[in-house]
Amino acid sequence: MSETMRAVGYRDNVLEDITLPVPEPGEHDLLVRIEAVSVNPVDVKVRRNGSGVLGFDAAGVVVEVGAAVTLFKPGDQVWYAGSIARPGTNAQFHVVDERIVGPKPASLDFAEAAALPLTALTAWETLFDRLRLTPDSTGSILVLGAAGGVGSILVQLARQLTNLEVIGTASRPESRQYVLDRGAHRVVDHHGDLRRALPDGVDYVFSPHSAGMIETFADIVHPYGEIVAIDEPDGLDLLPLKSKSIAWHWELMFTRALYDPASQAQHDILSQVAALVDKGVLHTTLTRRIEGIDAAGLREAHAIVEAGSAVGKTVVVSRPE
Repeated sequence: MSETMRAVGYRDNVLEDITLPVPEPGEHDLLVRIEAVSVNPVDVKVRRNGSGVLGFDAAGVVVEVGAAVTLFKPGDQVWYAGSIARPGTNAQFHVVDERIVGPKPASLDFAEAAALPLTALTAWETLFDRLRLTPDSTGSILVLGAAGGVGSILVQLARQLTNLEVIGTASRPESRQYVLDRGAHRVVDHHGDLRRALPDGVDYVFSPHSAGMIETFADIVHPYGEIVAIDEPDGLDLLPLKSKSIAWHWELMFTRALYDPASQAQHDILSQVAALVDKGVLHTTLTRRIEGIDAAGLREAHAIVEAGSAVGKTVVVSRPE
């Protein structure tokens, strides 16, 4: 293997092709040959500040393991969402802690797999860690942006693994149908009046877009209901939620890698998701492939994400050597 590799760096909000040394795995690390990556809103957000190598979602093949690795061996096909504290996956090779990596679903190709890790982890942690739902949980959940990356897998998980009524939001005919196809019981227009669309209210809300929504949430969420948010709007005022004792949770799937690195919880979640995919219970959210993990391909993918109207996930795949 060469001592250098191709990668895509970012500096001054610009993506550019660069050459870097192949990284050395630490004791709990895997060195992975990257076959496909997907682009998430976090990539766009990070790109606008600083410099480095972006990329979180990835699917690839283990080529080397650290001295303390026990979960994988060279040749294993894996998928993962990485850590925001380490260099990213937009490169030929990448090092990642084995404890946040799962076995790639055998039924998916690399592109189909790379669409899922970050969003599946976010959705799983939302439902089963933050909201503590179980297969017997009832009530209703409103999934804002249900045709997006996290929403489209959260709808599937909630429909398949709980007894909740799953209500998604979408505005265009194609995105509405996409959400229904993922398993939502019904779809409402997030550009409309949610108070009128949901006169009976809901028990839970998943919110990727919370700015300007707190008063609406205070009206539509039942007393003692719960909200999980993944965004961080400036000046967020939660006081309107107090009179109903509505709980507010934050979800950041990077928290475990940052503050609980010894945990194998994300390895376990990705293993369970892979098994559900291979059983046909869950489905990839890939809707667009771009060939070439290079600056041109990633610029195209970033532009799709920045447009804010994408359905499902955009994945960039490596070209054959």
